Amino acid sequence: MNQYELIAPCHFGMEAVLKKEVLDLGYEILSVDDGKVTFKGDESAICRSNIFLRTTERVLIRVGKFKAETYDELFENTKAIPWEEYIPKNGRFWVAKATSIKSKLFSPSDIQSIMKKAMVERLKTKYKMDWFDEDGDEFPVRVTIMKDEVVVCIDTSGESLHKRGYRKLTSKAPITETLAAALIMLTPWNKDRILVDPFCGCGTIPIEAALIGAKIAPGMNRSFISEPWTHMIPKKNWYEAITEANDMMLEDVEMNIQAYDIDPSMVKAARENAKLAGVENYIHFQERSMQELRNPKKYGFIITNPPYGERLEDKQAMAKLYKEMGQVFDNLDSWSYFIISGFEDAQKYIGRQATKNRKIYNGMMKTYFYQYMGPKPPKR
Repeated sequence: MNQYELIAPCHFGMEAVLKKEVLDLGYEILSVDDGKVTFKGDESAICRSNIFLRTTERVLIRVGKFKAETYDELFENTKAIPWEEYIPKNGRFWVAKATSIKSKLFSPSDIQSIMKKAMVERLKTKYKMDWFDEDGDEFPVRVTIMKDEVVVCIDTSGESLHKRGYRKLTSKAPITETLAAALIMLTPWNKDRILVDPFCGCGTIPIEAALIGAKIAPGMNRSFISEPWTHMIPKKNWYEAITEANDMMLEDVEMNIQAYDIDPSMVKAARENAKLAGVENYIHFQERSMQELRNPKKYGFIITNPPYGERLEDKQAMAKLYKEMGQVFDNLDSWSYFIISGFEDAQKYIGRQATKNRKIYNGMMKTYFYQYMGPKPPKR
């Protein structure tokens, strides 16, 4: 069994959630940095991480790390990486993404083409070949250069892991599945407590909550680019990971998850997405405005991504909306509510300070996760 250094990128601000997930899978953490967690694992770790991790965007194998201030240094150090240990003779390989921050080498296209040339030169020597057909399995390479330090990785996921396979219909400003899962996992919610999303859009938050509550692995219904890499990862590792995921699922779980939206087309889309995710039985969907939110149950949770900026350009409309939200929350005084929003004045119009306010980058957009903790229910 080979040991690999695996890198799992995540949304900035969500590193602690991802770290806990990796530890729960039983792997040793090597480092936690802005927007990524690095850990140690074997072939089965590649399969299990792709299938089980809810909050990472992809799983990368780190194959090289070096300093480069010139293109010559980049070429020679890339050529020194033992590519033949990863890429077979007919493998299709390319530098899928190059990112450079505060470094002397800053042109992504130049970085990509020079590294590709270096890889070809290395494999020519090792395989005694002058030409590669590249008609076999795919090996996308991703490189990050930060302050002239180059980190070279091979991507084992392919399509980003936020693409679980269930979201065929989306709303105007959807939240990614990985971010929705991370937000839920930042709260004390569990499957025995009522959860309401009054701005459900295409249903991502309620669906991710149902997946968590029923212990359904997020990667169960999709494929990964590394599945055909049998020279590195035996097929049995994938089968074992899927069997483990099937064994973990809770069949007869009861949950009270409610998803509302004022737009009937969104309610329909959310219901369809939930059906594709296999969790439609756990979620009650309804066309309903946020102002109509009432519930006799105590100690419930609201986790939501209300309109902000992108969907409500008019600041006055936003102020009105958040004011109404505050009034609704006043009626649910034993509840806890968690709001992700790019609206900086949210607390002012809700009418109270959040217990915690965490800064999270949703893509390039700075957002705030306002956390209002309600009282704990009495112990049974």
